Amino acid sequence: MEIDRRDFIKKAAMVSSAAAGSLSAQRSPANKMIGIQVGAVSFLDEGVEQVLDTFQQRASINTLFLAVFTYGRGIAGRQVPGQPLPDHGKQEYDLNFHGGNFATPHAQYYHDTALKAEDTRAPDHPGVDIITTVLPAAKKRGIRTILWAEDVFRADLPNVGKLHEQDVHGRPGTRICFNNPNTRNFLLGLVEDYSRSYDVDGIMWCSERMGPMNNAIRSANAERASCFCQFCQAKGKRLGINVDRAREGYLALEKFLKDASGGQRPVDGYYVTFWRTILRYPEILAWETLWNDSLRETYQALYNKVKSAKPNMLCGWHIFHNNSFSPTFRAEQDLQELSKYSDFFKMVMYNNCAGPRMARYIDGIHKGVFADIPKQDLLEFEYHVLNYKERSYEEIPSTGFSSDYVYREAKRAMDGAAGTKTLIWPGIDIDIPTAANQSKCTPHGVKEAVSAAFRANVPGVILSRKYSEMRLANLSGAGEAIKELKLA
Repeated sequence: MEIDRRDFIKKAAMVSSAAAGSLSAQRSPANKMIGIQVGAVSFLDEGVEQVLDTFQQRASINTLFLAVFTYGRGIAGRQVPGQPLPDHGKQEYDLNFHGGNFATPHAQYYHDTALKAEDTRAPDHPGVDIITTVLPAAKKRGIRTILWAEDVFRADLPNVGKLHEQDVHGRPGTRICFNNPNTRNFLLGLVEDYSRSYDVDGIMWCSERMGPMNNAIRSANAERASCFCQFCQAKGKRLGINVDRAREGYLALEKFLKDASGGQRPVDGYYVTFWRTILRYPEILAWETLWNDSLRETYQALYNKVKSAKPNMLCGWHIFHNNSFSPTFRAEQDLQELSKYSDFFKMVMYNNCAGPRMARYIDGIHKGVFADIPKQDLLEFEYHVLNYKERSYEEIPSTGFSSDYVYREAKRAMDGAAGTKTLIWPGIDIDIPTAANQSKCTPHGVKEAVSAAFRANVPGVILSRKYSEMRLANLSGAGEAIKELKLA
C-alpha cells in the first residue's frame, strides 16, 4: 500500500486551494468548532430533534461527529454494561449490541476486497440509515455533520479473517492489516461511499493501535507482535529489511519480556538488556517503523480518496490517548509530517480518565523494560519527558489529570502543527467510563478542561467519547465554558 510521494504531493496541491476557504473560516475566533461524538442509538432512543435541542441548549454544539462505522462499544451503542446509566435516553443497556455500518452501503464503491459491503450493515436498527435520519434536521439548524469511523471489526464478520494480521509466530491476529489489499480496498470503498453518497461535511477515521514494539513494551509481552503476514513480509523485503532477522529479534524480545514478567532479572538489569536486544536486532525498530509507515500510508490513501470525490470535504484523524502516555508512540506522531494529508487532528486529551489510564500504563511498562525503576520514579520520568505536572502514582487513579494537562497538550499540539493548514481539535472527556473507585467527571471539571483547551487558542473541541454515556450536567459544564468565553 505504498504511496508515490511525488504523486501524493501533486494531488494534495490540487485540493488544498479548494479546501482553503472552509478551513480558514474555521480558524476565525468568532467561529470555533464545538463538536460532540454521538451514535445512532441516542437519536433513536430520544428523537433527533430532542437530541439536537439538548446539544444546542446545553453546549452550543455546531458539529456532530456521527458514529457510522464500528463494531466496538467505545463510540456506538448505549452506556457500557456495568457503568451507571446516564440521566437521558432509555434506562437500559443494549446487551445485544452488534455494530457495523449504521448507514447504507452502496456496493458499487467496494472493489477487490474479501468483505461484502452488505455484510457490514449494522443489524441493530433494521431499516435505519442514521445519516439520512439525522442529516436533514442538522442542516436545517446549521449544524455540520462529520462521519466518524474506526477500524474495529467483529471476528464473525464473513471473510474478515482474510484481512487479519499474523503475529511473529504466524498465528492469525484479531486486527486488520494495513498492507493487506483486502483491507486497503475495503477502507477506500467505505470513505468513497460516504463521500459520494451523502452531503456531509467531513470524515474522521480512527485507529487506536500501536506498532509491534510499542505494544510489546506497553504490555511486557511480545508474544502477539504483529504483523508478519505475507504482505508485510513482501513490503519489508522491498524496503531492504531482513525479514528473518526481524522475526528473530521479536522472538528475542518476547523471551526477554517473558523472563522479566516472571521476575528473572538479567545480570545488567532490565533496561540495559532491553537495549542490548534492540542493538543486536535493529530490525526490531525497522519493523516498528514499517508498521507505522503503513498506517500513515493508509491515512494518505483515504485522504486522497475523499478529496478525489469531494475536494471541499474535510478529512482527518483521531490520535488516540496513548499519545499522552508513551513517549515512543508520541515520537511516531510527527504532526508536521501527518499534516501533509490531514485537514484536522482530534487529539485525545481526556483528563479525567487520564489518571487511571496513566497508572495502568505505568503498571504495564514496569513489568518489563522498566522493572528496575520504582513506579513513582517511573511516573516522574514520564511527567518530565511529556511535560506534565500531575499528582502521584497513588493519587491519579482517583483524581484524574488536571485541566493544566489539557492546556499543555493543546498548546503542544498547536505548536507541533504550526505553519500547516491542519486544525487541532482537542477531545474532551465527559464521563468516559472509569472504575467505581476512580475519578469521575464533574460539571466544574469539564468546564475547566474546555476552558483550558481554548486558552491554548485551539480552533475547536470535540466532546467525547459518546453522548450516550454523558450526564447532562457535565455536558452543561462544557456549555458554561463556551458561553463564558463568548464562543456561542
